[in-house]
Amino acid sequence: MGAPMAAHLLAARPAGAKLHVTARRPASAQALVEAGARWHPTARELGAACRGPRPTLVLMVPDLPDVTAVLDGADGLLAGLTGPALIVVCSTVSPAGLRALDEDVRSRTDGRVRVIDAPVSGGEEGARAGTLSVMVGGHDDDAAQACAVLRPTGTPVHLGPLGAGQIAKACNQMIVAATVLALGEASVLAERAGLDVGALFDLLGGGYAGSRMLEVKKRRFAEHDHSPSGAAKFLIKDLGFATDEAVRTGTATPQLDVLRSVFTDLTAAGLGDQDTSVVQAFVGSLARIAPAEALGRHS
Repeated sequence: MGAPMAAHLLAARPAGAKLHVTARRPASAQALVEAGARWHPTARELGAACRGPRPTLVLMVPDLPDVTAVLDGADGLLAGLTGPALIVVCSTVSPAGLRALDEDVRSRTDGRVRVIDAPVSGGEEGARAGTLSVMVGGHDDDAAQACAVLRPTGTPVHLGPLGAGQIAKACNQMIVAATVLALGEASVLAERAGLDVGALFDLLGGGYAGSRMLEVKKRRFAEHDHSPSGAAKFLIKDLGFATDEAVRTGTATPQLDVLRSVFTDLTAAGLGDQDTSVVQAFVGSLARIAPAEALGRHS
């Protein structure tokens, strides 16, 4: 998702502004460089090139260990930064882990560099279209700076203090997982009963069952197309963050517990690298549990 997001930032940059990029796979940034972005082989070189009163550095990598890998070491971003900077973490990570990261970064840079969270929702489709929902958490001035930079990628909204964006994303992922599981389960049931799943989902889209998830995924369910996009296995991590926050706040989450179990089992069955719609195939592979047995499992 980082490349299409960067493309929107590049197209919307103010006159005279520069977009600097780096990536673990240089080929993924080739189109950006051809369009005018400046390529740097390492994060350190990118950091050294960031001048101005307070540059904004946007990270889009899978998880917190990947964030720290970009920041740390001889070729890390922090080694190249010489002045104040704002690091915007668009990855979905642990809220507590993000707060600890901010404390560590501030300590190591004498407060010059600060961290803010801005995870996104909308998938690759939203990243390409520039319609992402961007959930921002941090101090007011940091949030204002991040929102201004990220506005070309979608709709950034400041939701609260540092970590609020990650909590919002955890809530988002709970709803996403519940919706995609419901759609997968419904598609299996409808198909086995002789219905045309494509026609059914077209119809349901106009009623209370309609959702953005249904709109985006209905073709996949109708055609059993689970080719990789947003990998299903990442929901285990995301739902785990939601569980951590539920434990911290003493919140009962009966549905969340089931969702974690389903996506953990799905991944253990070798389906985790496929699109989240692969839950359809997973549900289809399961045997019907008798009501008494099901009750015993959840008691």
